[in-house]
Amino acid sequence: MMMVLQPEGLGAGEGPFAGGGGGGGEYMEQEEDWDRDLLLDPAWEKQQRKTFTAWCNSHLRKAGTQIENIEEDFRNGLKLMLLLEVISGEGFRPAPGTPGPQGVQRAGGTPGNGAARGCLHPDRLSHSGERLPRPDKGKMRFHKIANVNKALDFIASKGVKLVSIGAEEIVDGNLKMTLGMIWTIILRFAIQDISVEETSAKEGLLLWCQRKTAPYRNVNVQNFHTSWKDGLALCALIHRHRPDLIDYAKLRKDDPIGNLNTAFEVAEKYLDIPKMLDAEDIVNTPKPDEKAIMTYVSCFYHAFAGAEQAETAANRICKVLAVNQENEKLMEEYEKLASELLEWIRRTIPWLENRVGEPSMSAMQRKLEDFRDYRRLHKPPRVQEKCQLEINFNTLQTKLRLSHRPAFMPSEGKLVSDIANAWRGLEQVEKGYEDWLLSEIRRLQRLQHLAEKFQQKASLHETWTRGKEDMLSQRDYESASLQEVRALLRRHEAFESDLAAHQDRVEHIAALAQELNELDYHEAASVNSRCQAICDQWDNLGTLTQKRRDALERMEKLLETIDQLQLEFARRAAPFNNWLDGAVEDLQDVWLVHSVEETQSLMTAHEQFKATLPEADRERGAILGIQGEIQKICQTYGLRPSSTNPYIALSSQDINSKWDTVRKLVPSRDQTLQEELARQQMNERLRRQFAAQANAVGPWIQGKVEEVGRLAAGLVGSLEEQMAGLRQQEQNIINYKSNIDRLEGDHQLLQEGLVFDNKHTAYSMEHIRVGWEQLLTSIARTINEVENQVLTRDAKGLSQEQLNEFRASFNHFDRKRNGMMEPDDFRACLISMGYDLGEVEFARIMAMVDPNAAGVVTFQAFIDFMTRETAETDTAEQVVASFKILAGDKNYITAEELRRELPAEQAEYCIRRMVTYKGPGAPAGALDYVAFSSALYGESDL
Repeated sequence: MMMVLQPEGLGAGEGPFAGGGGGGGEYMEQEEDWDRDLLLDPAWEKQQRKTFTAWCNSHLRKAGTQIENIEEDFRNGLKLMLLLEVISGEGFRPAPGTPGPQGVQRAGGTPGNGAARGCLHPDRLSHSGERLPRPDKGKMRFHKIANVNKALDFIASKGVKLVSIGAEEIVDGNLKMTLGMIWTIILRFAIQDISVEETSAKEGLLLWCQRKTAPYRNVNVQNFHTSWKDGLALCALIHRHRPDLIDYAKLRKDDPIGNLNTAFEVAEKYLDIPKMLDAEDIVNTPKPDEKAIMTYVSCFYHAFAGAEQAETAANRICKVLAVNQENEKLMEEYEKLASELLEWIRRTIPWLENRVGEPSMSAMQRKLEDFRDYRRLHKPPRVQEKCQLEINFNTLQTKLRLSHRPAFMPSEGKLVSDIANAWRGLEQVEKGYEDWLLSEIRRLQRLQHLAEKFQQKASLHETWTRGKEDMLSQRDYESASLQEVRALLRRHEAFESDLAAHQDRVEHIAALAQELNELDYHEAASVNSRCQAICDQWDNLGTLTQKRRDALERMEKLLETIDQLQLEFARRAAPFNNWLDGAVEDLQDVWLVHSVEETQSLMTAHEQFKATLPEADRERGAILGIQGEIQKICQTYGLRPSSTNPYIALSSQDINSKWDTVRKLVPSRDQTLQEELARQQMNERLRRQFAAQANAVGPWIQGKVEEVGRLAAGLVGSLEEQMAGLRQQEQNIINYKSNIDRLEGDHQLLQEGLVFDNKHTAYSMEHIRVGWEQLLTSIARTINEVENQVLTRDAKGLSQEQLNEFRASFNHFDRKRNGMMEPDDFRACLISMGYDLGEVEFARIMAMVDPNAAGVVTFQAFIDFMTRETAETDTAEQVVASFKILAGDKNYITAEELRRELPAEQAEYCIRRMVTYKGPGAPAGALDYVAFSSALYGESDL
């Protein structure tokens, strides 16, 4: 009769082997193939007989008995019932916290909680064995059948459904059915509960073997038959957990018999796993029996199960510590970057606040060049640092929220808001410094112009006054004739006219000196000294002039002969001479213009002046004609012509000389004005060139800022698609940087040309810079928001559909489209999603999503709230439980235990931060892991 076994209540594809290792169907499959297996390869029968016999004896010996012949010794059912009682008491599940024997160690050579005997845990039974019904004591066949049926009923009570039970075959000594029954018991009690990484039973055991042997050369576990033939896999399992028992480096792949025997002997001697197989049978069989290998290998799993529990605990702790160390590193990086940025701002502000002007234009232009270098070279990297600092801060806070750590609070004065305030202070000082620079340059430009004009007019005046005091002080009229006296008087009148004509020049000189003083000219002292000398001399000239007039008028009554022609000459030559002097002065005058229009105005005035030259030439001819008439009269009447005009010191040669000077200065003035016009036209081209670019760049930046804002408020698609789109936008922005650089170059040319106004555009370079920095910051913040959403999604296990649903709900209730919901909108959003909110509950939720009471809910806070209560993450309680395992169920742990159980870096990290344990009975150096675990999650202070 064939026996079919299936776990009770489980169909095909379910049960202990479901998914990873097969379900009840695997029981049926294995039992239905039993006949075929034994017929196809008799060697398997031998291997199973030996293995199953050794497995049964490893448990029966605890009851003081054993079997010799597996098909004979179970026929009366007594030892079968005893075997089931023993293994049901062992349970195959160690009681938590029960220390194991010191004879078994976990990976790394440390004492573990593995089994001490066989492949179970006799020293760690959580309860005594279950009692089967009392066996029938008779020796008749029906007594034996009854006992076997009691054993089979017990097996069925453990979830294995028995179909077409074959108690008679067991009693009759049917080897095939007996081996099948024992295999069922092994599956149920030794293999079914093995679970590794969500796989169970056979697949779980196979995965465990693969993980433990993965680092070893020449080992590749793929099954439970041929992968074990050379013995290296068994030796690797032992070496992984007890490296002190086997020198794996000395094993050879070409010595399978030696390898297998080494594993069997070491396992039996040190791990109390009985020898269940023969090396020769395994090596000489093309495909060793899978059930025999699985039975033997499962004993190793149970022997080292305690080590797995400790390893899992250590891995959990390492994971938590790694998160904490990474967060601390990010905090240190933030503090360092914030300190460096604040220090740079602290060093830079005094430089920008230094408003001590330079005396010369060249020195101030060097200051302006230094400031341009600061704007072009030194500040942009700091703008990037400030943006990166904000991104790092947001990323860190996101990671802390996702890992349930307390929010990061930077040290005093290093908050993001502190840095923003310092940055605003820097930009205010910077704007003031730039305004001061330009104002100071304009002032120096004006001073330079005024100083040149002062020097020119002062020189002209000093040239004119040279000898005038001596001339006014002469007493030549005392020996002169009446005619000569009258000539002297008229001459003096002409001089007075000339003197009066120069009054405006003196006043202009004084006004220039006063303006230079008001503008704080650096050589004001020398200007004042020279101006005072001119004014003093002018006053003296006035006094002398009045004295001489009085003397001449007294003398005039005595002398009446006057040459009318000479008088006429003097009367007309004097104003003409003044006109010539004025013309020379005007033609040599310097100017300061800032536009083409102003230059053209000067050129128009010059053209008007040139139009007066013909009339002036006629006046010159008339004046020279008077002198010619004098000579003609003298010749006619034989008079001795005077070599000088008694009324004026000006001669015809003087008139001609000054006239020639004017004629020569006119074309020179033409050329100078044309050069100035060309310079102003060049400046105008630069203005238009800058304006054309600025009028394109400014709207482009503004459009991009608005576009990024729209993207931030209405991102669609998967986060990866959003990130790709934003990265593309970022690249487009970066590619546009060349336009900003070109605009900076044009702006520099304008400043070098001292051009500070531009009527062709409303955009200044400062506007462009501020807009560009705002655009860079905006795209960086938006990308950072998506990155944080990726972190949240991955950490919380959200699907893209969930994120899209959250985004759609948020955008719908974001009434102002500014990336934030107000409390009333947030309440409406929650109600639309099915939340039944009272005032108290809503206040609690608002405290979570708006801890700073800003009155708004950001998208990141919204996502955190929607995922916080469903997310699976590590907790302080889980970390405490892991430390408790490593500490052997004690309430404290020692430094030695930490160094033994954890990697060196994590162990030292814990030792440095754990406080001393204060509980009773603790040895010296005991550490409090409970307080440490709580502090990791912000529940206490380290």
